[in-house]
Amino acid sequence: MNGTIKNLHYILKTIFDYLVTLLCLIILIPVIVILAISIKLTEKGPVIYSQKRIGRNGTPFVIYKFRTLHWGNEEEILLISGKEDKRITSLGRFMRKHKFDEIPNFLNVLKGEMSLIGPRPEQQFYIDQIIQREPRYKQLQLIKPGITSWGQVKYGYASNVDEMIKRMEYDLFYLNNRSFFFDLKIAFYTIVIIFKGQGI
Repeated sequence: MNGTIKNLHYILKTIFDYLVTLLCLIILIPVIVILAISIKLTEKGPVIYSQKRIGRNGTPFVIYKFRTLHWGNEEEILLISGKEDKRITSLGRFMRKHKFDEIPNFLNVLKGEMSLIGPRPEQQFYIDQIIQREPRYKQLQLIKPGITSWGQVKYGYASNVDEMIKRMEYDLFYLNNRSFFFDLKIAFYTIVIIFKGQGI
């Protein structure tokens, strides 16, 4: 990607991020209210779950999500092992299928920590293991992490380091071929996944 195209992509991507994020937050107000009340009524603990992740240039930030685990399991560093993981609440399983748990990620976009499209941010614990085996992972930290990614729509959820490395190949492809139209393609695939309930 040459300098001019890179700058144009960055400008379009930034405008797209903020406009779509604000539009989504407005449209999703009823969904946000219903989910927040439902979480509060069915489980103890806070509605919003936060966790430290690593963003652009290796900068740590706090990611926000709707809580999908039973109260008391949030501090476990282990990833979700699958759809039947017993730590996930019934409501949480529904939210994960339709990616509703990631709605609070829009706050990270507004704060400039994330983009709508980009590699999913990981915990430092896993990044250290990935880089030991695949130093190319560092390249993904050249751009902002995203709510959705080429790796997410083509590979899916990664529940261990081996799977993270496999998914990384798709995200590296995106990194080297990114464009505004590629972003739109990923957004379209993500919408399909959301409506089909094909998330974890």
